[in-house]
Amino acid sequence: MNPSSKYIHFSTADETAFHQALLQASQDYLQKNNDHRLANKRNIVVAGGLFLLSIASYLYALSTQSSAVYIMAYSFFVILIMFLNVICQHDACHNTLFKNTRINRIVGRLVTLPLGIDPDFWRVRHVDYHHHYANIEHYDLDIEENGIFRQTPFQQWRGFMRYQHIYWPLIAALSLSWVALVFDWADRTGRTRLRENNVLSGWQGWLLFLLSKLLHLTVMIGLPLAIAHTHGISISTILFTYLVSQMMASMLVVYLLLGTHWAETKFFTPPANHQMPHGWYQHNFMTACDWLPSPHWLWRLTGGVNYHLTHHLFPGWHHRHYPALAQIIARLANEYKMPYRCISYRQLVKSQISFLRRMGTNNMNKID
Repeated sequence: MNPSSKYIHFSTADETAFHQALLQASQDYLQKNNDHRLANKRNIVVAGGLFLLSIASYLYALSTQSSAVYIMAYSFFVILIMFLNVICQHDACHNTLFKNTRINRIVGRLVTLPLGIDPDFWRVRHVDYHHHYANIEHYDLDIEENGIFRQTPFQQWRGFMRYQHIYWPLIAALSLSWVALVFDWADRTGRTRLRENNVLSGWQGWLLFLLSKLLHLTVMIGLPLAIAHTHGISISTILFTYLVSQMMASMLVVYLLLGTHWAETKFFTPPANHQMPHGWYQHNFMTACDWLPSPHWLWRLTGGVNYHLTHHLFPGWHHRHYPALAQIIARLANEYKMPYRCISYRQLVKSQISFLRRMGTNNMNKID
């Protein structure tokens, strides 16, 4: 669970006892339930059923002659796909959906294609950078400075950012498109740290990348123009529905994720000697939290991302285990004096707005 890093290393502070206790308790949990850490058959069947339902919705959108029905069916297709990304793709990129890595990659490419993002670049950004370097400036690529939204106290302040707590929903709605149009191409052309990871290397990598982008445009715009338009759906309706559905999908996932690393957490700049002054477990407790929806059963719709600290400590486990693992973490954190936090969704949103207000001021250079 403790990742090694070729860039930044964490302190050799003694976390061995906590690590061993956490490892033993998690293995005892599996043994007691005669279980494994990956997805079970029920998870696979549910995901498969939702995927088939999304395809049916897409085909229905292409065949209808009603603009209203087209908008609803097409949007339902995109939302279902986004939901599949939340409950499947996230696990697949951590190789916890299937045991076979290739199958995980195939699933990831299928369910991200309608969203236009490249799953291989996203996976490396998420697994190799965000998970290893959460909330560390210049290393956690999820908080890169963009000139529009100030996400850390170490980034440049601009006057309009004093309103970012107001306009952040618009940023949330455009986030997926930003990933597809900016991050992906910056990664692909070697303008980011991912050039060191040889993602999609060679001409085969370029071919897969370009084919995926072309297939996205073909499926999401080309086929509707070629088929739905002949049934009387206007070009403006087709383009409008594409844009709005992508924004809806983006807001869905961002509303689940953003505050998990903003809610009363700490941010860091990389030390000159590349050695953090604290241990890896301590770092995760300081930079993430768990949160609970109300009613609690709604966590099944979040893909487990509400148990975000738990996910960071157990990235190699399928999210179906997170409620049990969170209880283990809470118990051991209390025993070993680790700052575990589990808050409500209302508290998460409140803390998120407070954070954005603070980042929008010009007198902020650190977070206590």
